[in-house]
Amino acid sequence: MKKNTQAIHLPYRRRDAYDALSMPVYNAVAYEFSDAQTMADAFCERIDAPDYSRCENPTVDNFEDRVRALTDAFSVTALNSGMAAISNIMLALTAQGKNVVSSTHMFGNTFDLLNRSLRKFGVGLHTTDLTDIEKVKQAVDDNTCCIFVEIITNPQMEVADLQALARVAHAHHIPLVADTTTIPFTMFSAKDLGVDIEVVSSTKYISGGATSLGGLIIDYGTEYTKGFTQTIKSELLFNFGAYMTPQAAFLQTMGLETLDARYRVQSSNALELAKKLQTLKQIKFVNYVGLEDNKFHALAQKQFGKTAGAMVCIDLESQDACFNFLNRLKLVHRATNLFDNRTLAIHPYSTIFGNFTPEEKAKMDVLDTTIRLSVGLEDVDDIFEDIKQALQ
Repeated sequence: MKKNTQAIHLPYRRRDAYDALSMPVYNAVAYEFSDAQTMADAFCERIDAPDYSRCENPTVDNFEDRVRALTDAFSVTALNSGMAAISNIMLALTAQGKNVVSSTHMFGNTFDLLNRSLRKFGVGLHTTDLTDIEKVKQAVDDNTCCIFVEIITNPQMEVADLQALARVAHAHHIPLVADTTTIPFTMFSAKDLGVDIEVVSSTKYISGGATSLGGLIIDYGTEYTKGFTQTIKSELLFNFGAYMTPQAAFLQTMGLETLDARYRVQSSNALELAKKLQTLKQIKFVNYVGLEDNKFHALAQKQFGKTAGAMVCIDLESQDACFNFLNRLKLVHRATNLFDNRTLAIHPYSTIFGNFTPEEKAKMDVLDTTIRLSVGLEDVDDIFEDIKQALQ
């Protein structure tokens, strides 16, 4: 089956008692067992049966199964946010005295996790230019436990060569971990590009219009991730309690069924809007890898196909100009989040990165002149007209 069909028609692990076409929401916390031995086998993972909804639930299982089928993964773990997914990956891979190689170009909270929170536990962060493979080679040492990359950085819109990064990681027998939130996994294969562990904020495209929070850890079961899933499912789910709720899993399963259709409209809107925005003199720069004159365009197309996601960044004259623009928007919402059904606008410098110092933001190439747009499902002409009137 094609992926858009597979997302809808994957069978359940067990037949539903009422043959419901949509997997029901199993709000149960605990489950009855027929005898003591079966209960012991379930708790010790000798049989496939839920024991307690803090670490396994039928509604969440079904969501994970669908993602695993769509990605051809070894294992999928659904957690209660994208940050929970990244945190659990790092808890599974790192240890005191180890380090992570990454870039200063990444989402603010991810950078804060790696640069501040994990340092409290003796884990280092080596930042480098991930688009310069020679610099990446210099940054990796004997204590490096993984290379972490965002496939299109937020909000710098930088694209690194994943296959080249994978070669460096694998030469040191460590995994390449990639946050692929900006392009759905239905559009390209991270596994084929050398990614060993994929992390996705399913709050974004998958949830079906910002209905729920969620995060996915996708383990491709390569030789560089041996024991990883076992650590996640047998240790961290129990000890840190970040498992996805059944309510969120139900909503995100519904979102997964319409993901392909929604994404095609959003990405098409984003490309058309980016081209229109280039005609406005008040906009100093339109940053979107789908534009042919973007320096990452060719690499992005090679890796992710013909679509380039639904995040577009524009630069105006000043921070005051950005604030004035935001204040005059009528259709576009002033809100955080990405890939809602609605078009959203935010000033990253003063919000997502607002608690970083000016020096830190300069190192991260987060500018006070940048507006980040998440392009929705509205008619693209309506989006453009609202942006145009807000600039005038």
